[in-house]
Amino acid sequence: MAEESVAKDSVTKVVAAHAPVVGRPFALVHERPGQQTAAGERAADNTTTARTGAPEARQLPDDPDFRDYVDDYFAMTDALPFPSVVLDPGWGVAHANPAYDALFGGIGQHPTAMPGHNFLRFVLFHPDAASVLAEHETAWCLPMLAQFAEAYADDESAPGLRDIRQEIADDPIMDAAFRLGLPHWVRAVGDAAVHHDGAVRHVRHPDPERGRTSCRLVSESPRTLREFGFRRLTLVLRETGPAATRRGRAHLSVVPTR
Repeated sequence: MAEESVAKDSVTKVVAAHAPVVGRPFALVHERPGQQTAAGERAADNTTTARTGAPEARQLPDDPDFRDYVDDYFAMTDALPFPSVVLDPGWGVAHANPAYDALFGGIGQHPTAMPGHNFLRFVLFHPDAASVLAEHETAWCLPMLAQFAEAYADDESAPGLRDIRQEIADDPIMDAAFRLGLPHWVRAVGDAAVHHDGAVRHVRHPDPERGRTSCRLVSESPRTLREFGFRRLTLVLRETGPAATRRGRAHLSVVPTR
């Protein structure tokens, strides 16, 4: 299973073979003591932050017409019954609706990786991420790493992306997964590895009436949002339907190395 650990010697063999490295869940990678990025400082200093870590939407462009538009767009997002979040170019949360807050309401505090502050950081670095995101490593971490890799390749100088890349580099297992395993996984999975619109994944909802359930990811970016690099991600929770086949480490072990 994705949440289980494997022995270090087996990880070493996988790295040597240039196969995907999944030695432990990426969510268990903790930041080094004292490490604090600018994003983390904003999160820690924001005394109005909710439990999910959602800051005020102060990072939005200072454009009156755009702000008027997003105020209405946020109101529309809040009316959705499904978890929905508006993300900036670095996966920072510009706005999250009440259903999103409810999904991640039980997440413990973290200085830089709260789900209401930065979704990518939450998936990669928060120790509680696997408690909500089922098949955390294969269904969430690897796809998010693939998206990050594409964005980082386009602009390595972007401060937020550069900080995340450094945190990945600080952990040998995650760094090996990023540099060696991820390219092979992306080639094996294809375009779906990076473009997630329509993907069906699983979550563990804190509402006992929902429990473990599947959701379809719907990614959209209206023209007005797209001009500023913003997009919305919605997790359309599915009430019924056959359980998807669980993919564990065996799925990754067959990724070709050439």
